[in-house]
Amino acid sequence: MGSLSVCVNQPSKFLCFSPCPQLWCRNWNWKSNKRSLTCFSSQKKIGFMDQILDYIEGGPKLRKWYGAPELLPKDGSLSEEDMSSEEDEVRDAVLVTDGDNEIGQMIILSLIIKRTRIKALVKDKRVAMEAFGTYVEPIAGDARDRSLLKKALSGVRAVICPNEGFISNLESWKGLQHVILLSQLSVYRGSSGVQAIVTANARKQAEQDESLVMASGIPYTIIRTGLLINAPGGNQGFNFKEGCASQGKLSKEDAAFICVEALETVPQKGLIFEVVNGEDKVMDWKEWFATLIDKSQV
Repeated sequence: MGSLSVCVNQPSKFLCFSPCPQLWCRNWNWKSNKRSLTCFSSQKKIGFMDQILDYIEGGPKLRKWYGAPELLPKDGSLSEEDMSSEEDEVRDAVLVTDGDNEIGQMIILSLIIKRTRIKALVKDKRVAMEAFGTYVEPIAGDARDRSLLKKALSGVRAVICPNEGFISNLESWKGLQHVILLSQLSVYRGSSGVQAIVTANARKQAEQDESLVMASGIPYTIIRTGLLINAPGGNQGFNFKEGCASQGKLSKEDAAFICVEALETVPQKGLIFEVVNGEDKVMDWKEWFATLIDKSQV
């Protein structure tokens, strides 16, 4: 068998880890709990989550192909030298506040492709290490623990929050340059009847998170999405009109992609916008964010 190519697809991007005209896709059968292996032409695109699964299952071999360093110790801990050096290092990392969340994992993979230094809050450090190797520094524990949060934020320039409930202890946020919050507050506010009752706690948490971010004094980008759904990203355009998020839908893959693109443009104070899938095409996200920031400051 010839050399194996592992490819990663993003909206508007198709990146291969090694030059080969073929790639592999795994198809998951949820009922039988089995996975089959299928080879197909690189011209055919596969879902982003399938590619995450391919990446995760690639394990040490894939990390070796991509040139990653050796894994951390089995317990996932850092040496005392590493711990002490963190205090003096520059802020160049991005913290994902939920590395177990589906969208959080999509964000992590996109950041890996961009060669970003990544930290992530997770439930199980070892599982995260086996999944992402040394591309990600996993930190396990209660996000409300001040000492843990201090460690998590060491060397971090920006934070991406893919869901509600991970924002606390704002006094530990000193030195952050940018906070990106993915919020479904518009969806919760647009709910009625039984659905409004079911989402009452989530709405309260989303309102609290947005308020804390806006009062933090740290430049922020709040992305108010429509209902997040499991659908391929990059196939549709977008709608950014005010009020669209309460009724529209957005692919989770597109939501993760927008979070990562938002990192490139830091507002002077804050930026809030709504987004769902629609007809508008964005050719240059950096320019789009810069234009939106300029409009919001007028």
